[in-house]
Amino acid sequence: MAHVKRGVTTHARHKKVIKASKGFRGRTKNTFRAAVQRLEKSMQYAYRDRRVKKRNFRALWIQRINAGVREHGLVYSQFINGLKLANIDMDRKVLSDIAALEPASFKAIVDQVKKALDSKKSA
Repeated sequence: MAHVKRGVTTHARHKKVIKASKGFRGRTKNTFRAAVQRLEKSMQYAYRDRRVKKRNFRALWIQRINAGVREHGLVYSQFINGLKLANIDMDRKVLSDIAALEPASFKAIVDQVKKALDSKKSA
């Protein structure tokens, strides 16, 4: 049986890991053993932070909506409650964009919410 040398495949695997670890600090960017460990950890961080990113953006949208709503004399929780009462189905991303970029349109939405809240109080 022929003797199989694995230098080509090993070199290709090492090269792939070193290329993926480009930009890391210290030995982790250019030594294979350290690069493999750092790469595995970086993949864990990437997996985790893809979910954290969604949380962070939702928090940002809520802050923007709250800031926009407070200019009109409401707070965020009242505004969200009023949206449900007024049957306005908009997600927080869209609402935050409207609050930041189109204040007149946002004021119209807030006015509808205030009407819905007032009609609930009187009922």
